[in-house]
Amino acid sequence: MNLADYQRAAEEWLARNVPADRRADGDPIAQAKDFMARLYDAGYSGITWPARWGGQGLSQEEERAFAAAARDYTLPTYVFSIGLGMTGPTLVDRGSDAQRERFVRPLLRGEEVWCQLFSEPGAGSDVASLQTKAERDGDDWIVNGQKVWTSIAQYADWGLLLARTNVDVPKHKGMTMFVVDMHHPGVTVRPLKDMSGRSNFNEIFFDDVHIPDEHRVGDVDDGWSVAVTTLLHERLSISAGVGMGGQADNPASLEALRRTLDTSDPLVRDELVELHIRSRALALFNRRLAQETEAGLFPGARGSAAKLLLAELTLFQSDLATRLAGPESVVDGHPLGTLLATAPGMALGGGTNEIMRNIVGDRVLNLPPEPRVDKTVPFKDLKVGTQA
Repeated sequence: MNLADYQRAAEEWLARNVPADRRADGDPIAQAKDFMARLYDAGYSGITWPARWGGQGLSQEEERAFAAAARDYTLPTYVFSIGLGMTGPTLVDRGSDAQRERFVRPLLRGEEVWCQLFSEPGAGSDVASLQTKAERDGDDWIVNGQKVWTSIAQYADWGLLLARTNVDVPKHKGMTMFVVDMHHPGVTVRPLKDMSGRSNFNEIFFDDVHIPDEHRVGDVDDGWSVAVTTLLHERLSISAGVGMGGQADNPASLEALRRTLDTSDPLVRDELVELHIRSRALALFNRRLAQETEAGLFPGARGSAAKLLLAELTLFQSDLATRLAGPESVVDGHPLGTLLATAPGMALGGGTNEIMRNIVGDRVLNLPPEPRVDKTVPFKDLKVGTQA
């Protein structure tokens, strides 16, 4: 099937299957899972993922064709965004064959929801300062600690957990990655309400949670290299909007603003042109990264540049929309209210803008790195985060 036919078939399928509304009388998670199963069975989930593990084994060209077909829809797939954009790709890249066989297909089909368990109260931008411990107990690991700012955890079946397994080495060398059952006894998820009243984030407590060694991802004490893989996928997926559906209901999109504002005002037109330029620049940069990935050249630290561009674009977009819409945009119930409340989080999730600039400067531009006094110090000798 050529690309034009592929996109046409996707458009026809979406027209038949995307729900016209989010039915308030039903379970939204169950509805999302039902849609994801149909999306997978139609061949539109995991388009570029390896066919061996349940993907479609197609190219970025088909991925872009489907994205073009879906641009006027908001797909009910947000609850799967962490799995599709971060944890799933990490398992494909770094997991064992048994892990890929067990987890990838159910993830792509929407049978299981995933979250990512990195940040802690004392380890945000400096993830390597985390203190959640995993201690070996025969064929199991026993985990104790706390994670925070975890998206989708209240719905998750599984999580990708980074934990401390060695305190006698420098902080980046003593962590291990695990797959954890979020329904296991001892796992407590507490949603956190933001100023909009929504619970977009959670805190999670682990009390003597047993994880089988077969759910360890990568080597013992090599969790940081696995985490880097996850973070690279996270920044690329955030910038590209993987798993987030279209922008049809974004009240600050260029199309939405053109419909609601007086575009005869030249100053308004100038602002909208600036929004178009920034949006187009990010889209082209993401396309270049995708093409390089397809050619076998992983973008590496340049994914941080894409994530930084999106964070700045989102803040600019929300500020522009609220300025042009006027004071009523902050009134409860206004379509821009949610965007205004959540836009700052884009500059935090996946690493703050400041951290992204450090990564780009250090690893892309080869500028001198910031001095690190803890680079060779054993973790047990550091006073980091909440550690006394």
